[in-house]
Amino acid sequence: MLTGVQVVLAGGDARQLEVIRRLTEMDASVTLVGFDRLDTPFSGVVKAEWSPDILKQADALVLPAVGTDDDGIISTLFTDQELKLTDAHLAVVPKTCKVITGMAKPFLRELCEKYHLELIELFERDDVAIYNSIPTAEGALMMAIQNTDITIHGSNCIVLGLGRTGLTMARTLQALGARVKVGVRRDEAFARAFEMGFEPFYMPELARQAGNIDLIFNTIPTMIVTAQVIAQLPLRACIIDLASKPGGTDFRFAEKRGIKAMLAPGLPGIVAPKTAGRIIANSLTQIILEDNRLRGNLP
Repeated sequence: MLTGVQVVLAGGDARQLEVIRRLTEMDASVTLVGFDRLDTPFSGVVKAEWSPDILKQADALVLPAVGTDDDGIISTLFTDQELKLTDAHLAVVPKTCKVITGMAKPFLRELCEKYHLELIELFERDDVAIYNSIPTAEGALMMAIQNTDITIHGSNCIVLGLGRTGLTMARTLQALGARVKVGVRRDEAFARAFEMGFEPFYMPELARQAGNIDLIFNTIPTMIVTAQVIAQLPLRACIIDLASKPGGTDFRFAEKRGIKAMLAPGLPGIVAPKTAGRIIANSLTQIILEDNRLRGNLP
């Protein structure tokens, strides 16, 4: 239980509703900012205006999936008011307070470093990334079905990267009967792809592998699907880029050539916000629980 733990939750989307629900179930003291249009009742939750005063006793400051933009603006779905994180807010936060978000841009990282606050990026954790790979793969399949006139079964697919998302994506395609090639960089990834029944190749061979492909799923956040690769793709091909912005695809050249190419980061929050929220909530509450136990605040 999180009895006596003070959590301030600022901004966010539908995923945060699961976070709020889990925190209240565990008896945390929760203060919400940026939820004035939220109709869902949560017993014991306090709504407040965004000011430094509400952070003076906080054990955790929970921010949205993308903590702030490059100017400190916190994304909000349930209010028309602008929330901006400033020096004045973090200057009064207790040094033991954790700042928790999905992923942080340089603005938030630098502000936390300035005030010596621990910043936790949940999406960098292996467990969260693996759990999130499930709704990501399902969302990517939805996009593939919507943007092609063939079945996944029997299609020729390439998955670029055999990391946490790439592995789930490749296995899901394979389970549906697709012929799956996997682009890798390392020898051990090549061996693992072979062992799992995929057709592995090394990244420098990508253009040569692209000649008869229906779908490319990219998970690598650097330019990998270049103009040279796109030039080899058949016009029926569709590129779904799952990497974080700006992705790893030459979208300009794809459009020029008439090939569908879509950047699709953040699919868990779009296609399955309840599941994505539960993933965040489970990890977040465990982090707070462990931290307070280590500090002797909880049994």
